[in-house]
Amino acid sequence: MALDAFNEFKSKWSAKYHLVVKSWENNWTNLTTFLAYPLEIRKLIYTTNIIESFNASLRKYTKNKKVFPTDDAALKSIYLAAQQIRKKWEKMRFGWPIIYNQLTIYFENRIIIN
Repeated sequence: MALDAFNEFKSKWSAKYHLVVKSWENNWTNLTTFLAYPLEIRKLIYTTNIIESFNASLRKYTKNKKVFPTDDAALKSIYLAAQQIRKKWEKMRFGWPIIYNQLTIYFENRIIIN
C-alpha cells in the first residue's frame, strides 16, 4: 500500500523532485519502519504537537533571559521551567489506555506495567 502510493508519487513528481525520490528509494526501509506498528503507535510517533507545545512553553519561561552566566545556570533554568510546565501536563492523552496496551505488546521489555 505504501509502496503503491510512493510509486504514484514517483511517476508524477520524479522529474521535478528527483533528489527527493532518490532519497526515499535509498532509505525506504527506514522511512517505512513505523508502518509495521498499529495506528495508535504510529500517531504517537509522527505527532509533534506535544513536543512543539513543550518547546513553546520553555521559550516562554526563558525568553526574558538572553544570556546565562554559565551552562549550569541555563540547565537549571530549563529544569525549573520544565517543572512548572509539568503541572499542566498532568492530563491523560486521548486514547491513552489503547496506546499503552499497544506499547506494552510491542515493547514489553521497555514498558513498566503497573
